[in-house]
Amino acid sequence: MQTSPPLPASAASSPDHAPAVVISDLHKRYGSVQALGDPAAGVSLTLRRGELTALLGPNGAGKSTLINLMLGLEAPSQGRVSVLGGDPRDPRTRTRLGAMPQDLSLPAGLSVLELLTLYAALYPRPLAVGAVLELCDLKAQARQRAATLSGGQARRLGFGLSVIGDPELLFLDEPTVAMDVRSRQTFWEGVGEMRRLGKTIVLTTHYLEEAERSADRVVLLSAGRIVADGTPTQIKAGVRGAKVQFVSELELAQVQALPHIEEASIDEHGRATLRTREPEALLAALFACGMQIHELEVSRATLEEAFLNLTAAPASTPAHKELKA
Repeated sequence: MQTSPPLPASAASSPDHAPAVVISDLHKRYGSVQALGDPAAGVSLTLRRGELTALLGPNGAGKSTLINLMLGLEAPSQGRVSVLGGDPRDPRTRTRLGAMPQDLSLPAGLSVLELLTLYAALYPRPLAVGAVLELCDLKAQARQRAATLSGGQARRLGFGLSVIGDPELLFLDEPTVAMDVRSRQTFWEGVGEMRRLGKTIVLTTHYLEEAERSADRVVLLSAGRIVADGTPTQIKAGVRGAKVQFVSELELAQVQALPHIEEASIDEHGRATLRTREPEALLAALFACGMQIHELEVSRATLEEAFLNLTAAPASTPAHKELKA
């Protein structure tokens, strides 16, 4: 069986220490609506090359607006956006970008192979169509019309169209929506290949476990502002500490009297759940009380818990939280 050659490491993927994206004091307004920034300060952000950054936030936080500005689809009301050292609205810069939108609109009458060939013709140094078919696990559907693809196959084709131009900077907007388990696995394997080639990737997703597992960095937006910026581990460590759970005969008042507790509850089965920023000190105090405990579990906050905590903060919080190890 003949197989396509592996994707080559192109000149576009060669190491470059210059940032992939530099955003300075960015504001975007639609009439009286401030989508990004606030009267006190705009959004400032630098994305490093070769990293996968998860851009997270609730609906209406400004994620789509920020991505559209980085793609050159819109112009800032104030401030500056530099992408790969140039203006994202410049066609020479845009040919170095790739994007997989959440809402795909594929020409129904064209086949998978025809669409990839058509898109490849739009770029100066595209990837081989056969290699992209293999990357997206669509070789068996190459002659199939786009209208007849399943939801997962159509999403994988959207990924193929986003990478066919061999982009240096790749935007993935809710990429795994409507994907089944197999399609998700194929997609993330493809993302892994893009990372191996040194691509810079910006991901938006509501599946926070995907961001937690795949991202080098998380940038959290709320109300048009950056409220947290760090690795997934740093984001989680900076919010509400740890969760301690156990079963015992302690009453709620006894549990609440323990030191270093921020929240405490006991369910109908006698299982206590405690929130603390100092789990080691709390455990020492718990063992010192002499009461037998069972089914002890200690876990750090999840990215979802951090997300909910940080995006629930008042919009008037003065500055975003850049977390350090």
